[in-house]
Amino acid sequence: MAINLQKGQRVDLTKGNPGLSKILVGLGWDPVQNSGGGGGFFGSLFGGGGSQANIDCDASVIMLGANDKLGSNKDVIYFGNLKSNDGSVQHSGDNLTGDGDGDDEQIWVDLSRVPANIQKLVFVVNIYDCVKRKQHFGMIRNAFIRIVNPNNNKELIHYNLTDNYSGLTCLVTGEIYRHGNEWKFAAIGSGTNAASLSEVVRSFS
Repeated sequence: MAINLQKGQRVDLTKGNPGLSKILVGLGWDPVQNSGGGGGFFGSLFGGGGSQANIDCDASVIMLGANDKLGSNKDVIYFGNLKSNDGSVQHSGDNLTGDGDGDDEQIWVDLSRVPANIQKLVFVVNIYDCVKRKQHFGMIRNAFIRIVNPNNNKELIHYNLTDNYSGLTCLVTGEIYRHGNEWKFAAIGSGTNAASLSEVVRSFS
């Protein structure tokens, strides 16, 4: 049984799962459905009576060192940099719409290969081109982050982001961080008005 977390909770990841080193982090979301016939709220919002523009959410991992500082832009894993230099973090690639069930983007982490100087992995979801498209997380529902043991496909942790994120354009969903010789997970669920991933990254520089 997966542990279902609430915002702010922290749980052991490796301590209760001896031998666990490789994990799959799944992130998912769905666009709020347009109930109108093509016009309505979304039609006027996107400046047309035609189809609703896709909301392109992007999941990223920011690998932080001491004092929660980013050492290099190469330690940001996203659709434009799918694999960390050391091979410990790998991204599944970009999903442009968020339609369908299950994970929209997946990130594989080999905890045993994360360099010793990296203390924390921060999982972020932001909306691509949000300012130009006038999009925000009030247009997204069913956002979640989950951690799976890929050896047996057992879901270990599941956190649904249920706050009202209307008007916000970036979500820090959760963190995996070192605690002595173990790794723990924190359910963060905080939103910001960062307009792009690079703006998020700068906040850790």
